[in-house]
Order: sequence, then C-alpha cells, then structure tokens
Amino acid sequence: MVARHEMALTLCVGTRKIDIGLNKMTNKTTNKTDWHRLFGITLIDYFRDSNYRVELEKDLSLQQQYLDVIIIEQAQGQKLDELPDGLDNLRQHNLLSYKSHQEALDTWALDELLGHYVNYRKQESPPPKPPKKKKTLLPETDFQLYAVSTRYPHKLAKEYPLETIQDGVYKLPWGSKVVRVIVLSRIPKTQKNTVWQLFSSVLEKFEFAKNHHDWRNPKLSSIINQLYEHYCAEGVFMSYTIEDYLRETEQRVLNSFTLEEIVKKRSREEVVKAFTSQEVLKSLPIEVIEEYLSKVKQKQ
Repeated sequence: MVARHEMALTLCVGTRKIDIGLNKMTNKTTNKTDWHRLFGITLIDYFRDSNYRVELEKDLSLQQQYLDVIIIEQAQGQKLDELPDGLDNLRQHNLLSYKSHQEALDTWALDELLGHYVNYRKQESPPPKPPKKKKTLLPETDFQLYAVSTRYPHKLAKEYPLETIQDGVYKLPWGSKVVRVIVLSRIPKTQKNTVWQLFSSVLEKFEFAKNHHDWRNPKLSSIINQLYEHYCAEGVFMSYTIEDYLRETEQRVLNSFTLEEIVKKRSREEVVKAFTSQEVLKSLPIEVIEEYLSKVKQKQ
C-alpha cells in the first residue's frame, strides 16, 4: 500500500462543510446517506493526486438537488495508468449517479441525471462576453454521464435494453446523451476494480477488495470496517451472494468449454430446436440455401 499526502477530513460542499472525521461516523445507521457518502469518499481517495478531482453532493439548484459525484479533469496531477472498468471514457466533466444495493436504477434516476447534466453544463459554461448576451455552452463532448448501480437493473433493462460493452459495463441512449451504466456486482474481480468491489454487495469480491485495494490515504482504510458492518447489519451477504454465486458458477462452467465442445454434448435435434427456422436461414449464406434447394428439387 502506497502512502500519500494526508487528506483533510473536512470536505467543502457548496457553502456547507461535511465533517468526515472517522471517529464521528456512526455504525448504527445504514441509511441511504451513509452508502452514498462512503461511496463518494472512496472515489475521492481513488482519484487523489491524479489529474481528476472529485466533488460530492454538488448543489445544482436553488432547491438543493444534489448530484452524487462529479469527476473533473485537471491540468495538474498524475495521470492514472489504469482505470476501473467502465471509466475508460472519462471526459473533462463526468457526472455520476450512484445506486446502492438498497435502491433500484430506474427511469426516474436517469431522468434526474440528465437534468443534473443540463444544470451543471449551464453553470460551468463561461458567461457571455459583451456585446453578446447569450451564453455559449461548453461543448457537449466535454461531458460524460454514468449510472453506477450495485444491482443489475432488471426492470429498466426489460423496457430499455442495455447494450453490453464488457462484463458489468453497458451503454444506454437517454435523451441527447449515451449513459454508461456500471453494475458493480457484475464487474470482474481484478486489482484495478477493487474500488468497485467494495460496493459490489458480493462477499467474495468484497473480501478480495478488502485485501487488495490501494488506499491513497491509509487513514481512510477504516471505511472497509464500516462497509462490512453495514453489509452484515442488513444481511446482504447471506441472501445476495447465493444468487450471484450460482450465476457466476454457471458462467465459469460455460466459459470453460468452447462452443464446439458444448454443441458436441447435444444431439443435432436439440441444437436445431434451440433456433427458429428463420434464425437458421438468416445465419446461412444465400448460396448455401440455393444449393440445398437445388439438390432437393433434383431428388424430387
């Protein structure tokens, strides 16, 4: 674990100060605020001393509607050699909406994220220079939207299919933007993904991250204890990981065989029944179909 400069334990958010002194964080509550705060602080630590800075609970309106996390590119700071899965397309301004295992990523959450993007883009764009009266907005390409969810959003995906980019990472067109959806429970268990695994609600992955995550500020490593106590208090590991374990075990077994090996273990009839006639015909070159029909006609 590499120790870096000590991190201040008070974060300035808008006009407020949030004390994150570790001795003041209670383990008796496991509400939404705790999960979002711990998630944000972990990302602050992950991007520490890099060329990105992280802001929490960004106030985007007079009604105090807070965006969970913003990751902003900086001119200074060390570039990260490797980013967690899903963050490979970071832009200058990156807006993250986070849903813990207690919440579902749904259409309303995505609508809110898009609304936050509109407000934030207006706020960050420079004021008009005289004699112009209309503000020129920062380029749309400077912004990227992320919906980070612990659980796979099954209900959302039924209505709006998610396009898979890689395991646990998907894209979903939403309004004028394409949202990058990151499902923490489905992200592969690797060293670069430990920042995700801490919030995956999967015991095996959490244990891996607990032992391998590289905290920039060693004092924040006690967050792991709070996360573990939250998980245990809510009984997450007992119920959640059984489903995950069965799914991942099935996937590992399937991945251990080639397609040819799987097909050989089934009869020709079983393989054919798995597809409709239309699907089979679509997969064949027209020349093959014509040749087959020609042979059938000759036999008749």
